[in-house]
Amino acid sequence: MAPGDVFDVEQCSDIAYVDTGMYDTGEYGSVYVVDADRPAIVDTGIGTNYERILGALAERGIAQDELAAILVTHVHLDHAGGAGYIAEACPNADVYVHEIGAPHLVDPERLVEGTKKAVGDQWQHYVEPKPLPEDRIVELEDGDEVDLGSRTLTAHHAPGHAPHQVVYEDHADDAVFTADAAGIWVPSQDRVRETSPPPNFDLEQAVTDVELIRRLDPDVLLYAHFGPGPDDVDAVLRQYEQVLRDWVETVKHEVVERGSEEAAIDHLSATTDVETVWGEQKAREETAMNVRGVLHYLKTRENE
Repeated sequence: MAPGDVFDVEQCSDIAYVDTGMYDTGEYGSVYVVDADRPAIVDTGIGTNYERILGALAERGIAQDELAAILVTHVHLDHAGGAGYIAEACPNADVYVHEIGAPHLVDPERLVEGTKKAVGDQWQHYVEPKPLPEDRIVELEDGDEVDLGSRTLTAHHAPGHAPHQVVYEDHADDAVFTADAAGIWVPSQDRVRETSPPPNFDLEQAVTDVELIRRLDPDVLLYAHFGPGPDDVDAVLRQYEQVLRDWVETVKHEVVERGSEEAAIDHLSATTDVETVWGEQKAREETAMNVRGVLHYLKTRENE
């Protein structure tokens, strides 16, 4: 498996995914191609190497002017950074996004500023997002349906990771495109990992989002990070609830144990166990970002 490779989702009909090679890392970022009457993609990557997504369309026999829908799960730039580039290359595609996130695609200045603060040195892997014209955007609310002709997807608001996040329920294949609401699936380690970036991570709402996905009772979870999840959907969702709770407790403990927030960040990022999968730099920077997200959440709770 290498960046740019395209794979069929075995559990689904006419859905494939491409490894975008996000952050120069394999098995981290996936974008899905839905070959329907009105073809669609789900998410767009960070914008860097967006040609790999266009290549996935071509490999599935979908011309760029045939793409009808770009479905953004949320406007964090690892999911929406490529939207402007792909919309420019695919002139007939509407961009679907939750109404809270829509203004940030039209004017991404604040989004870029917030991303730089959140990701730190990882910004070197990004490109500046292209602003989208308002008339290319379709704003979504909870429960809205996206009609792709031969299949319909329902958007469910899932704001625990970010207030503008939705998950898409694909009724044709009984699948859910999870965004970041079900964590990060690490296929080579057969486990799910936390994602808790600043400034909007909220533990209680994140757990509620996991429960939402469980109520939808899908047969397969389609992770943005990374690829189709395990067959036992209920087990991995229950596992993720516990992962979230344990992660918050771990961060709290390490701050006390190490004597400061920075010392806790340094320790946890130096002892991550995904270096062999993502490489040392990505593993450490991602972990540090997730620690900062929990610290922000805890401070917010203290001030309520």
